[in-house]
Amino acid sequence: MKVAGGLAENGVIIGNTFDKYGSSNRIVRHMVDGFTRTLNGWVDALSPESIHEVGCGEGYWVVQWAGRGIAARGSDFSSQVIRMARDNAVRNGLSPDLFEVRSIYDVASGRDEAELVVCCEVFEHIEDPEAALKALQRIVGRDLILSVPREPLWRALNLARGRYVANLGNTPGHIQHWSRAKIVSLVGRYFDVVEVASPLPWTMLRCTKKATPAA
Repeated sequence: MKVAGGLAENGVIIGNTFDKYGSSNRIVRHMVDGFTRTLNGWVDALSPESIHEVGCGEGYWVVQWAGRGIAARGSDFSSQVIRMARDNAVRNGLSPDLFEVRSIYDVASGRDEAELVVCCEVFEHIEDPEAALKALQRIVGRDLILSVPREPLWRALNLARGRYVANLGNTPGHIQHWSRAKIVSLVGRYFDVVEVASPLPWTMLRCTKKATPAA
């Protein structure tokens, strides 16, 4: 899969800094397998007819879901990364039209709505998490899956492998740092948090729409 490899757009790091899904490193594979089992398990249990991945990056998951016959699509603020996602779709025999350039803040009901919205590895990058959650409220038809790196564990693991030492283990582009309690508390103001999983080193939330959305 083509990945961004630490490219930036408008001063923001885009996509994946490396191809973690294709890594041959045993430790990376073990961690990514835990994330994958959780995400796939939730998607299988929810059996959505439609999925919109907000912040889809290079499109890895959308391509997987679309290949299974799910009406999946993705959006990302970066035109560069969406070009990569479209290339990845074409290489897998899928339409490039599965992907559109759109900021999380600009998603709109109707146009971007899906039964399941997935927003993984996004909230560590954005300046206004509450505005982003309000935007997601507009498009979640039934369920939301959201994930973030679990801090301070994420930075500690980076330091343990000698990465980003000058930045105390902070991955380039991470401007928010979410403990499990902090992300659950924030998201719980806008969605009902049904389940929380902690595959090392992430926090993953499975949520449903609130009967009365937060203002």
